[in-house]
Amino acid sequence: MAILGLDIGGANIKAADGSGHAISRPFAIWQVPERLPDELTQVFQSFPHTDRIALTMTAELADCFVTKSEGVRFILEAVESSLNRLDLARNTATSGNPTDGADRIFVWTTDGHFVGPRLARDYVRKVSAANWHALATWCGDLIPAGSGLLVDIGTTTTDIIPLVAGKPVPVGLTDIGRLQSGELSYSGVWRTPLCSVAHSVPFREGYCTLAAELFATTLDIHLLLGLIPEDAHDLGTADGRPATKAAAYDRLARMLCCDRHEISYDEVLHIAKFLADVQRHRLSGALERVALRLPSKCENVIVAGSGNFLAFQMVYENRHTSSARIVSLAEQTSPEIASAACAHAVAQLATRPEMVAPAST
Repeated sequence: MAILGLDIGGANIKAADGSGHAISRPFAIWQVPERLPDELTQVFQSFPHTDRIALTMTAELADCFVTKSEGVRFILEAVESSLNRLDLARNTATSGNPTDGADRIFVWTTDGHFVGPRLARDYVRKVSAANWHALATWCGDLIPAGSGLLVDIGTTTTDIIPLVAGKPVPVGLTDIGRLQSGELSYSGVWRTPLCSVAHSVPFREGYCTLAAELFATTLDIHLLLGLIPEDAHDLGTADGRPATKAAAYDRLARMLCCDRHEISYDEVLHIAKFLADVQRHRLSGALERVALRLPSKCENVIVAGSGNFLAFQMVYENRHTSSARIVSLAEQTSPEIASAACAHAVAQLATRPEMVAPAST
């Protein structure tokens, strides 16, 4: 039976079949939530033999929904609708009988198992933003003994999850609890506004306050520093212009209310380096907090996400993790799977009967 793992976020939809095929699609759900079923239908077309869906989500937090409960219901209905479309097309082609998509959807919870859509609607706090827990549960197999950490830095957030004997042992299970514990930081390598990284930056003989506007994001500093490759076709930037160094120069200059005629490229590059250092030091503080709570020396660290270059640097610099064995998820699997790691994780977990058995109702 073909299982498709789905991770539906606020800015991206990620899917993986658990056997090596994985995709990531940008989709800003807060802008056009009504398009979610169509987006999912396109995703399913890349996995035409799907029989079951293993689902996790973070998009319920998007501000197009008044409450998380509303968001969870909306997402579940969109998945059910899209799966039914796939079934209808497949059954029409084979003269088969359509089935109810809801019967084949399983939603990951922070209890460590799946539930069906009906229970998921009731367990809002347990299914909301549970993708990190699925990834940590699956990654635990890579370090089955001792104490370790999962450091997953993505486009928007950073997860630092303690692992003991191959099991996640977080202090927080909800977003607010994880923010308070340092296990979740709303800082990533792409979408984080630069005005949230630092209030001011060194400029010429002093410091300059940054504009409190979405003129530029962390993508721009990492582009300028050569840590994220340029992509002239990617327009998912603060100003809708390409993800190139030239456009990043303009965006970062605008953070100082300047343009390229008022501030040199070298000056912007210096500011980018300063902001990258600030972001790393702030995230390193969270790493320190979580590492200090481990019951024994940190022996292993799993590094994941599109910001793995930043995670590696943090781990090497931290006194608690510098001597640990580092496992790169991208090297253990593939860059495609690593970028859709939570989707891959739920697809893998859904093959384990003990994690699905209590969740069929």
